[in-house]
Amino acid sequence: MPPFRSGRFRRLGAAGLLIFLLGGSAMARPRATPTPTPNADKMSSPGVSAGKTPGPLTNVPLPIGHEAKGLVLPDFDLQGHMRSRLEAGVAKRLDTDHLQFKDMKMTTFTLQNAVDLMIEMPSSVLDLNTRVVVSQERTTVRRADFHIAGDQAEFDTLAHKGTLSGNVKMVITDQSKFQKKPAE
Repeated sequence: MPPFRSGRFRRLGAAGLLIFLLGGSAMARPRATPTPTPNADKMSSPGVSAGKTPGPLTNVPLPIGHEAKGLVLPDFDLQGHMRSRLEAGVAKRLDTDHLQFKDMKMTTFTLQNAVDLMIEMPSSVLDLNTRVVVSQERTTVRRADFHIAGDQAEFDTLAHKGTLSGNVKMVITDQSKFQKKPAE
């Protein structure tokens, strides 16, 4: 039985086979890489400045107006350490620069890959250019030694700094770090 039922492969002949093979090798040839232009830093994607690599928080492959359930976005620094892990019950792309999250839980990590903060926001919006998450609903931030909650929150995912406002309540669970040791 011929390799192809139609027998077209046999009808090509030697010349056709040569053209077929040369065409395939031309397609497999690597393309030349473009030379960098002097304005390459100006042409970089939004949200990326010098020294910062675009991560999953800036390159979310979600079309405008579409939703994704159970979205998980890890964020790594240049050395490969995980900075944070964002989990959203539902994520929706509002426009090219903003993502809306419902039931978002973000975990930040120290340089030793230990859990630092756990942030829970029922509803929030991430600005992909500044990488700041803003929530107008009650937000809770937990760490090993405290819990803090506020009516509104803003959190910078790059600097790991945030603000809580409106009816803020803080509970300190480990006071040993705050107490002075008696002199011996």
